[in-house]
Amino acid sequence: MAKPITVTDANFDEEVLQSETPVLVDFWAEWCGPCKAIGPVIDELAEEYDGKVKFAKLDVDSNPKTPINYGIRGIPAMLIFNGGSVAKQVVGAVPKASLKKSIDEAIAG
Repeated sequence: MAKPITVTDANFDEEVLQSETPVLVDFWAEWCGPCKAIGPVIDELAEEYDGKVKFAKLDVDSNPKTPINYGIRGIPAMLIFNGGSVAKQVVGAVPKASLKKSIDEAIAG
């Protein structure tokens, strides 16, 4: 069963930027209601895209450096990386279909 991995400031480069496959990084925090609402959607998509897209979660409170590097000002924010750079950015607890469309566009691009 595919599950999102946890990434940190320390392993972000290795897990995300150097990944052979596209990576969706969910920037979230424990206190964020909309982050909790979109969590199950991220889990479902991790299953659906198993082997095609890697899913990762980064806690912005424990890992402040990476969100600053990517200009994250509001959460939840999902950045989709392809080939080590940001291919797409999605901010807010968007519907699953909208997130799927963004993923498909990013990996096709």
